[in-house]
Amino acid sequence: MREGNKMKTVAKLWIWVGVFAVLSPLGLILPKVFKGGDAWGEWDAEGINGLVGYIPAGFQKLTDLWKAPLPDYTFRGWEDKGLIQNGFAYVVSAVAGSVIIWLTMRAISRLLIKKTWDK
Repeated sequence: MREGNKMKTVAKLWIWVGVFAVLSPLGLILPKVFKGGDAWGEWDAEGINGLVGYIPAGFQKLTDLWKAPLPDYTFRGWEDKGLIQNGFAYVVSAVAGSVIIWLTMRAISRLLIKKTWDK
């Protein structure tokens, strides 16, 4: 791939990442509009219990293993804020997650490229 085409492809990728980050509050808005409850797969132990009537033992055992840096994709203390503030927090969470993934992949690729050059 030529350098110019590569830059265009990377630019398009970042544009799409930005579009999806800006659209991320739809995951907050649509369930409220359609009274759909939690997003699929984002249930806590109580949510699982409400859906299936019990909490699987393995799920219960692992519930305290991981604490999200931005629980519910919002800032601490903002849980009861309005839709606009929570939508903003969703966008910040999406951008932060995208940057963390990009930095991680860049570091891994640098390590792999360096090992390839060293051979």
